[in-house]
Amino acid sequence: MTGTAREDLKEKVLAVNDLVAYQTGTVASRMIVFKKTGTITAFSFDAGEGLPEHTAPFDAVLMVTDGAAEVQIEGTPYTVKAGEMIILPADKPHAVYAHGRFKMILTMIRE
Repeated sequence: MTGTAREDLKEKVLAVNDLVAYQTGTVASRMIVFKKTGTITAFSFDAGEGLPEHTAPFDAVLMVTDGAAEVQIEGTPYTVKAGEMIILPADKPHAVYAHGRFKMILTMIRE
């Protein structure tokens, strides 16, 4: 991060859906934990936004905290709603699509 230090969120009670605000026409994100061993990132998606198909070298856990999303893994669609999660396997193409606004927490653990 250039110029400013990351806010230290340790030992704070955090309202999950307040970690990152919805922004019109975009996907917004906020890094919550950033370590060599893994990351936790909060995302908000405006309706119609998404993350295009890509792969990652590690498994990731996608947990929806508000709304619902379509997650595709190797072209197979899954609907994931608030309170549900899905594991994105390492090295398999996946994508995320917001039909309506939604928020998620993405946890990636590196090996």
